[in-house]
Amino acid sequence: MRMKICLVVFLFAAAYSTPAEAQSVKHIQSKEPGGIATGVWVGDMFYLSGQLPSPATPADREKGTPAVYGTTQAQAENVFGKIQNLLRDQGLSLGDIVMMRVYMAADPASSKLDFAGMNAAYNKFFGTADQPNKPARSTVQVAALVAAGACLEVEVQATRSK
Repeated sequence: MRMKICLVVFLFAAAYSTPAEAQSVKHIQSKEPGGIATGVWVGDMFYLSGQLPSPATPADREKGTPAVYGTTQAQAENVFGKIQNLLRDQGLSLGDIVMMRVYMAADPASSKLDFAGMNAAYNKFFGTADQPNKPARSTVQVAALVAAGACLEVEVQATRSK
């Protein structure tokens, strides 16, 4: 009997200790083919999947030429612009970002990691007079990204202000 009472108390506490809004989940499906969501809402928190830069010059399979992405700074500006637009589609802005993770690979042209270029682009979007928010951020060096020639991928978490 004592075990049943403990179990009932535990289940009751677990059911009422988690806010109801944290239990609501909505997946935002990607328009691109593939197996991942563009983002996922969990309550008022939005988790945006990693965004890669768009190539400045797409690959040409017939000619056998790879995509050209440009400098790390240009790629980062492209990615931050994409993130801004994807957040806007969800009723959010760059100011709503609370956490950012940047995965960087060396530029294939120079074999060097251009952290300064990424930071220069970051400073055009964050910590400005128009958008003073600077989210928490991690930057991690990786060996390579899924898109050959891309130097960075960025994922963010944003929250809806109450």
